[in-house]
Amino acid sequence: MLSIQKFTFSPMGENTYIVYNQHKTAAIIDPGCYTDDEKETLTNWIAKENLTVKYLLCTHCHLDHVFGAKYVADTYQLLLHCHPNEEQLLAYAPVSGLNYGLPFDNYNGTIKYIDTTNIITLDEDELHILFTPGHSPGSISFYAKNEGFVVSGDVLFYESIGRTDLPMGNHQQLLSTILTQLYTLPASVKVYSGHGQPTTIGYEMQHNPFIKA
Repeated sequence: MLSIQKFTFSPMGENTYIVYNQHKTAAIIDPGCYTDDEKETLTNWIAKENLTVKYLLCTHCHLDHVFGAKYVADTYQLLLHCHPNEEQLLAYAPVSGLNYGLPFDNYNGTIKYIDTTNIITLDEDELHILFTPGHSPGSISFYAKNEGFVVSGDVLFYESIGRTDLPMGNHQQLLSTILTQLYTLPASVKVYSGHGQPTTIGYEMQHNPFIKA
């Protein structure tokens, strides 16, 4: 059975998630820890819970979602996992950081590519991969089918959707993604977004002002 822990990091208010099970096996999704204090908050909680971190996963590679990728990779000897269409955004992330006045050391190791044929396994527990582009070209969401939650990155928010005015964004693709990949999930599925509070598929289908079912 998978559990999830949220941390909100950086001046951009990005949500970093730890997904873990009863065997203490864990994955870190979208490590946005920017300051030394934030990095310590993340690793101290993992140590307190006695977790073994098996995966470093990214829904997409905009700067706020990879601020802490190098730190996590170095600390736990992990490789970054993302969709191949995100490699260009990952490479550009330090330039974006300078543009926002937020310089950082970028992940520069080997990238393990994820596609929709993959399943992330934490012992007997599974995270299924949904291809959810639009906000970025290779955005993916991690769906815990048995537990009824999805980590959606910056695709769908509480009463909002992801930006598409950034480089390589595509508004029509994002709307199609939400309709075909997320709104087809059970209404009870809880959505853990890259920013802001959690929501549910059913609530957004009824109340999201940008796209309703």
